[in-house]
Parts: sequence; C-alpha cells; structure tokens
Amino acid sequence: MSLAIALYQPDIAGNTGTILRLGACLGLDVHVIEPAGFDISDRALKRAGMDYLETARLVRHVSWTAFLAWREAETRRLVLFTTQATTGYTAFAYRDDDVLLFGRESAGVPEHVHATADARVRIGMIEGARSLNLAVSAGMAAGEANRQVNGHSATSR
Repeated sequence: MSLAIALYQPDIAGNTGTILRLGACLGLDVHVIEPAGFDISDRALKRAGMDYLETARLVRHVSWTAFLAWREAETRRLVLFTTQATTGYTAFAYRDDDVLLFGRESAGVPEHVHATADARVRIGMIEGARSLNLAVSAGMAAGEANRQVNGHSATSR
C-alpha cells in the first residue's frame, strides 16, 4: 500500500493536471472524486500534466459514495487538509495507507465529508491569508507525508 492523493470535485483542470504530474513523479495514485468542474480530458489538464499523464495513475470515482466504498474495501485512512483544522500538517504522523484529501478550489468540502475524515490537518499561513493554491498544497502535503513514510521526498520505483 502507498500514499495517495484524492481531490474532491476539483474545479480547475490546470491544478488537477499539475497534481497528476506530482503523483506520477512521486509514485502516488491520484483519485478524482466526481463530478469535476471540467472535462477530465480537458486540454488544460493535459497541458499542466504534460507528458506525465501517460504515467500518472488516475483513479476516477463517479461520486463521493463510490469513493467511500473503495476506501472501505481498501481500509485506507482519510486525512483531510482543511483551514478548519488545528493540527499542523508537519506535526501529523502519516502512514502508508493514508489518502490525502483536498477539497474544491471554490468551496472546500461539505460538512458530511469533514465528518467522514479520520484526521484533519492544516497548512499554516500568515494572518489574513485565505488559502493556498490546491496544487501547491498537495505538493507540500505529499512531500511531507512521503518524507515521513518513506524517509525521503520521493518513492523508490
């Protein structure tokens, strides 16, 4: 089992493409929980992911319910990245069965998704800052989780 990234109904193809490239480079599956705010075959997705989309491991879930069924069958821990958490992402102890979950760029995740998470963590920002770019947040999270789980910033393949 290895770390994975999950995107809850992402809005912006470019961010998802960048995260797919990140997943390809770090050896992480990227789960997209639909509906997305764009066509998964969108040109912007391909542009941001470049030639890495061929090696990216994209897993699509048609709904939150379908994602939860997969997660239960795989017995994976769900770690939600949210501005509403109190635990810092670098203070959290990651495991190789973790799925790092990120909400929509426009709205985060609804309360029922918050309630389902096994853990909630936040990336600290200066006062007055609202949020980081989704792809930047996913990169920071994946780097830290991978460092803790694998002892380095990228998995050995």
